[in-house]
Amino acid sequence: MLKSPALLLAAPALLIAFALSAAPFRASAETAVVVPPPAAEAPAQSAQGLETAVIAGGCFWGIQAVYQHVKGVTNAVSGYAGGTQKDADYETVSSGRTGHAESVQVTFDPKQVSYGKILQIYFSVAHNPTQLNYQGPDHGPQYRSEIFPQNEAQAAAAKAYIAELDKAHVFKAPIVTKIGAMKTAFFPAEGYHQDYAVRNPYQPYIAFNDAPKVANLKKLFPDVWRDKPVLVAEAAKGE
Repeated sequence: MLKSPALLLAAPALLIAFALSAAPFRASAETAVVVPPPAAEAPAQSAQGLETAVIAGGCFWGIQAVYQHVKGVTNAVSGYAGGTQKDADYETVSSGRTGHAESVQVTFDPKQVSYGKILQIYFSVAHNPTQLNYQGPDHGPQYRSEIFPQNEAQAAAAKAYIAELDKAHVFKAPIVTKIGAMKTAFFPAEGYHQDYAVRNPYQPYIAFNDAPKVANLKKLFPDVWRDKPVLVAEAAKGE
């Protein structure tokens, strides 16, 4: 579903009032699924520095909002992966013909949160991995479920974890999550998409589709929950 900048910034007053009638984290869209952690963790690739994960699973607003509340995450940037740089803009990607997926690049400290935990959150609360080329109201290949590994260890960990979850029949349907090519290029999205859920908690789309994901993170993963989200705007300033 193409969400134009004008519509994003000016929702109908009636819908705003309806959204305001309930706390932003009370709405319910996709139901979270309790999933076990990976049987084996991917080894940290850098004992001293940060690592990145790139994941896709529907509109990037919600995915970004989830990881902004995870301890150990230092940045979560909405963007596009799977296509070329010349087509990496919102309106073109929304055609569904560029090969991109709306994605989020998560930068994290492996000493505080593991890649395995990043994946567990991804499959549990961030999206529904059994939906092929759509998530909730958004349809098209740009909303597909896909993991873009940044190294061989991540690729192996993601493949093994999907096999574990399918074997355990954690979900009622098979997982359709793809594992993309190694180090697929990631292109940050336009500025108005960054920190969107945090800046617009009562926007109807956010209240109904994305706020429940953040609420589920707090409920199911209290060990990594952080109240204050890490924002792209702050990370850019080095705060």
